[in-house]
Amino acid sequence: MTTEVKIAASDLHEDRYSRLRLIPWWDETKIRAARVLVVGAGALGNEILKNLALLGFQKVVVVDLDRIEESNLSRAVLFRDSDIGNTKAEVAARSYESLNPGAAVKPISADVIHQVGLGLFAWSDLIIAGLDNREARLWINRAAWKTNRPWVDGAIEGINGVVRVFVPGAPPCYECTLGETDWALLERRMSCNLLLAEADVQGKVATTPTISSIIAGVEVQEAMKLIHGLPTLAGRGYIFEGLNHTSYVVEYTANADCMSHYTFGRVIRLKERSSDLTLEQLRERARQDLHSEDVTIEFSRDIIHQLVCTHCNAIEALFVPVGTVSYEQGRCPADGNMRRVVTLHSYSGEADLADRHLDQLGLPAFDIFVARAGDEELAYLMAGDQDKVLGALAETGGDGV
Repeated sequence: MTTEVKIAASDLHEDRYSRLRLIPWWDETKIRAARVLVVGAGALGNEILKNLALLGFQKVVVVDLDRIEESNLSRAVLFRDSDIGNTKAEVAARSYESLNPGAAVKPISADVIHQVGLGLFAWSDLIIAGLDNREARLWINRAAWKTNRPWVDGAIEGINGVVRVFVPGAPPCYECTLGETDWALLERRMSCNLLLAEADVQGKVATTPTISSIIAGVEVQEAMKLIHGLPTLAGRGYIFEGLNHTSYVVEYTANADCMSHYTFGRVIRLKERSSDLTLEQLRERARQDLHSEDVTIEFSRDIIHQLVCTHCNAIEALFVPVGTVSYEQGRCPADGNMRRVVTLHSYSGEADLADRHLDQLGLPAFDIFVARAGDEELAYLMAGDQDKVLGALAETGGDGV
């Protein structure tokens, strides 16, 4: 006797991620919970974001400074003709959410070096970069180490590319890989008086959509492995040569004197916004926490405090990050002479700075300040800024660092 088995149509239904769940080590919970910071929304960034969206990542921040140009359209799957002139970050975020309707993506149109607080790195579980310059990579590397976050780097040119994974506390890091030529090119960006010496040429690297797809695919695959605790390219690089389709993995060597190898110890999340506290108020808090009167508050990056003309004695107060003032802007408007640059990196009780609020220093919101007393230190995360910076994602930020 034959028994007829009827299968309901609902039992045959596959949802968006059904095929992905067939992968034995796949953990959808980890993917949905992961907080991902994507830096760069150009050719590589488009492919990175596309892959993250298709894989089901729900919490993403995308940072990019540029606006969409017509030349981007041949290498950017998330952009359309109607998007020309709009910011890359905002359009990429909107396209991401159309691919993955359940996701929350926060676009930040900013320079990651000068306009993004270290709190954003602390918020993330991992960082994926699609950049075209060494300066930004070096900054990300140091920020990732400070906040104890892994990051995945990708680079493309022509039909060739490289993917690298860097894990804090486990050198080599990106800075360890830099040679004399790399440092020479980095130094060309700044004049001897810390003013920006040459024009920025980001976004002009010759690339194809095919190499962007290959390298971004490997980047996101490495990110997936990081989240699932699988073996990765940590401290190594995957080289892809497109002419003959050869690829190989290179081993990097750790530099014992590398300046990037520093991670914050104890981090305190302050409920106040950066606009709520003055430098002296933060220093007083640090005196109590460190049980010391001799406390210095260190900034996340150097600040140009003043431009001083030694000829006419005119002083211009600026409070902007080093690297944001051009060489020509350094000339005195009265007599044309080059002015002396006065920088700040810390505060130790100077009377003229005591009443200045933290948001009046030229530093970004959601930043981290380090308080130091002798060999003791504490890091303060201005967590009160997170709503302003992260929007809806602030509700899912957890404890950050």
